[in-house]
Amino acid sequence: MDQNNEPPKVVFGGDEFQRPRQSFQTPTPKIVQWVIKYSSGAVKDEKQANYVLLGFVLVAIIISLFLVFGGGKGGVRSLKSDLINRPQPQEGYIPR
Repeated sequence: MDQNNEPPKVVFGGDEFQRPRQSFQTPTPKIVQWVIKYSSGAVKDEKQANYVLLGFVLVAIIISLFLVFGGGKGGVRSLKSDLINRPQPQEGYIPR
């Protein structure tokens, strides 16, 4: 066991090569880069771009909920309203 917490060394034919340390920092996502690039200078860093994307998602969810649950007056009519509003036949009328 290594006492100094150094990464293990790999030996190839007498030469020592030290294994590079892994970086756990991820690169900036492409969509964030795109927002920064095409915002005409309004979005200056990654944090602002994330807020812009979050706002876009919230607006899209609100619009879709509006379209699904409350979009339009030409909705489904109920059978009860059809029976109430149907003209009644006159006396002596025999349906065919």
